[in-house]
Amino acid sequence: MAVINHDTREVTFKLVYCGTPLGGKTANLSYIHRGIAAGQRGELVSLATAQDRTLFFDFLPVHTTSIKGYRTKFMIYTVPGQVCYSATRQMVLKGGDGVVFVADSQLDRMEENLVAWQGLQRNLAENGVALDDLPAVLQCNKRDLPEVAPLPYLEYLLNSGPRRLPVFPASARSGFNVFATLNALAQEVLHRFHHGCSVPRSLPA
Repeated sequence: MAVINHDTREVTFKLVYCGTPLGGKTANLSYIHRGIAAGQRGELVSLATAQDRTLFFDFLPVHTTSIKGYRTKFMIYTVPGQVCYSATRQMVLKGGDGVVFVADSQLDRMEENLVAWQGLQRNLAENGVALDDLPAVLQCNKRDLPEVAPLPYLEYLLNSGPRRLPVFPASARSGFNVFATLNALAQEVLHRFHHGCSVPRSLPA
């Protein structure tokens, strides 16, 4: 849920990158951080373990356009991919305004993708949120590697429900479609904020 700070005149949105361990979540944030001018971003904080490059979360404020005189800010988080960190994922997802699911395109990671996808939906449900009601984007990462699954198969596995998410084949390592993924989610979040009941009455007209 968007956070309104009337003192600083900021509207802050929380975006969360989810997916399998070592699937490219942290690589996405690192590339985004490098690609944004220093004056428009905050410090990128990373907590790593031997099992996954993110133990808790990374956060990155990204300042964009204003809404009715209020500056828009995105806080971007990742969550750990391992099953044993389900409680941590649930906590980081709480209050999220949008989700990027980063799927690992390598053929031998399909089962892990599915486990992570189901875990995301379970964590959201435990927070009282349905994935179908949340802005979300599917990124099929590591398309630059050999032995990748065909995109139609990834869509069948992760994106065959009644609601079809926007899909971006990507390479977080090279930066291919990294910003396109982020921009698509940010635009949907802003669109819903502008047209939904979440717009606070106290914002100036």
